Amino acid sequence: MPTEYGYVRVSTKKQHEDRQLIALVECGVAPRNIFTDKQSGKDFNRQKYSRLIKRLRQGDTIFIKSIDRLGRNYEEIQNQWRNITKDIGADIVVLDMPLLDTRQKEKDLTGQFIADLVLQILSYVAETERAYNRQRQAEGIAAAKAKGVRFGRPPREKPDEFAILYETWLRKEISARAAALELGITHRTFILWATQHSAIVTG
Repeated sequence: MPTEYGYVRVSTKKQHEDRQLIALVECGVAPRNIFTDKQSGKDFNRQKYSRLIKRLRQGDTIFIKSIDRLGRNYEEIQNQWRNITKDIGADIVVLDMPLLDTRQKEKDLTGQFIADLVLQILSYVAETERAYNRQRQAEGIAAAKAKGVRFGRPPREKPDEFAILYETWLRKEISARAAALELGITHRTFILWATQHSAIVTG
C-alpha cells in the first residue's frame, strides 16, 4: 500500500522545525513517517534525506512545506525530482506551491508536465538571481575600489629597523631571507617592502 512521507529541513540546529512539522501533520502525514535534517541545503548529502529515498517506493508520496526545504541548488533539485518521480515512480507535493504536485490530473502527463515546467522556471529564476548577485557584488567592489576603499587585511606597518636592514641588503651585506628573519616577517614580505621602498625613494 502506498505510503505518505514528509521531509523537513532546517539549516542549523538552532532553528526550529515546528512550522514545517505542523503543516505536514495537518495534511495527513503520520509523524513516524516524517524525516528531519538539520543541515544546509547546498547539497543532498544528508543522512535523513538519504534514508527517506532508500525507503521510497513506487506510488508513495513525499510532502514538503516549500521547495527551498528540499534544497537550495536548483540543478540538484531537478536531478532529485527526476529520480523520485521518474526513476522511483513516487510523487512530490510542495504545500506552499500547489502547481508542484505530481499527483494532479489522476497521474496523466499534464500534472507531471506542469510540475516539471514550474521547476524549470524556478531553476532559471534562481540561477539568474545568482548571476545578478555576482554581478552586483563585482560592481560594488569596483565602485568601492574607485573610491579608495581597500579590501583585505590592512598592510603591516614597517618597523623602524627596516630602513637600516634595507640599506644593508642593498649593499649586499645581508640576504633578503636573513633580513626578513631579523624583522620577523616572511621573505616575500621583505621583498615587497623593499620594492615599495625603492619606488618611493626613486619616485
